[in-house]
Amino acid sequence: MVLQISFKSTTSMLHHLKKLDWGLIVLVLAIVSFGMLSLYSNGGDDIFHFKKQALWLAIGLVLMFLVSMFDYRSLKNHTGPVLILYGFSVALVFGVLIFGVSVRGAESWYRFGPITLEPVEFVKIAMIILLAKYFSMRHIEMYNFRHVVTSGAYVFIPAFLVFLQPDVGSVMTLMALWLGIMLVAGIKIRHLVILSASGVVLFFLMWSFLFQDYQRSRITSFVNPEFDPLGGGYNITQSLIAVGSGGIFGKGMGGGTQAQLGFLPEAHTDFIYAAIAEEMGILGVFLLLVVFALLFRRIANISKNSGNNFARLVASGFSILIFSQVLINVGMTLGLFPITGIPLPFVSYGGSSLVSLFIMLGIIQSIKIN
Repeated sequence: MVLQISFKSTTSMLHHLKKLDWGLIVLVLAIVSFGMLSLYSNGGDDIFHFKKQALWLAIGLVLMFLVSMFDYRSLKNHTGPVLILYGFSVALVFGVLIFGVSVRGAESWYRFGPITLEPVEFVKIAMIILLAKYFSMRHIEMYNFRHVVTSGAYVFIPAFLVFLQPDVGSVMTLMALWLGIMLVAGIKIRHLVILSASGVVLFFLMWSFLFQDYQRSRITSFVNPEFDPLGGGYNITQSLIAVGSGGIFGKGMGGGTQAQLGFLPEAHTDFIYAAIAEEMGILGVFLLLVVFALLFRRIANISKNSGNNFARLVASGFSILIFSQVLINVGMTLGLFPITGIPLPFVSYGGSSLVSLFIMLGIIQSIKIN
C-alpha cells in the first residue's frame, strides 16, 4: 500500500514537471549563469560567493517547484490569505528596524548565524499579489481616484518603513510596482499626472528635510561624478572605467582588472553588470539584455493567455518588478541614475533576492498551469 501511494506521488510529480513552462526556466537559468560566471571569475582563489549563490539557486529551484504546485486561484478567490501575507511582510520590515543588523549603512537585514535575510525582497512579492487582488476586484471602477489613494496607502506603509532603514532604492522599486500595476489596471491619465506632480513635490520635501548628507551626495555625484572622483563620485567613475575598458569583446574571464584588483566596488552585487561588461564586453551585456527581453516576452504571453484579471496583473507585476530593477541597476552602473543599491535580478549575489524571485516564478508557473 505504501509503495502504491509512493508510486502515485512520484507519477503525479513527474506529470507536474511536464506541465511546467521549461522555456521560462531555461531563460531564467541563462540569466543566472551570467552572474554565476562573474562570481566564479572574480572570486579568485576564494569562490565563497559562487558556492553560496549556487546553494541559494538550488533552494530557489526547489521552492519554485513547490510553489508551482499551489493553485494560485486560492489567492484570487480569498482575501484573507492575501491580507495575512501583506501583514506578515510589513511586520518583517518593521521588525528589522528593531532587531536587524546594519550592512553597508542600511539596517535592512536579519542575521541568523551565517545567514542574512533581507525582508524587503519578500515585501515586493506581497505587494504584487495585494495590488493585483485589489485592482482585479475594482477594474471597472478605476475611474474613481479613491482607489488610487487606498492602494497608495497599502504601498506607503512598507515603503515608509523601508525608507527608515534607509533603503531608497527599494522604495523606488515599490513605487514603480504601484504605478506600473495601476497603468496595466487602467488608471486615468489625469490621475497619473496628479501623482507625478505630487511625486516631484514630495521629492523636494524629502531632499530638504529627510535625506541624509550621503544620500544627497549620491545624487549630486551622479550628476557630476568628476566633481569628487575619490569621494561621492568614486563608485560611478570606477564603474564607467570597467564598462569602457571591456570594449566590444571584453578582457576575458578572469581578466577584468577593475574587479580583480578591487577598484570596482561591490563587483559581486550592485556593480556586477560593470564586472560582466569588463570581462564579456558590449556583446556579453547585450546578450544578457536580450535574454531579459525574451524573458519579458515569455511572461507577457503567460499574462495574455491567463484567464482572469488577477493572474494578468500578477504576471504583469512580476515583469514590472524585474524591468524596474534592471533599469535602475544598469542605469546607475552607466551613470544614468544615482547609486541606490538595487541588485540586478537573477544576476547579483544575494540569497534573499534570488529566492524571492524564484518563489514569484513558482506563482507564474502556477498561473500558466492552471
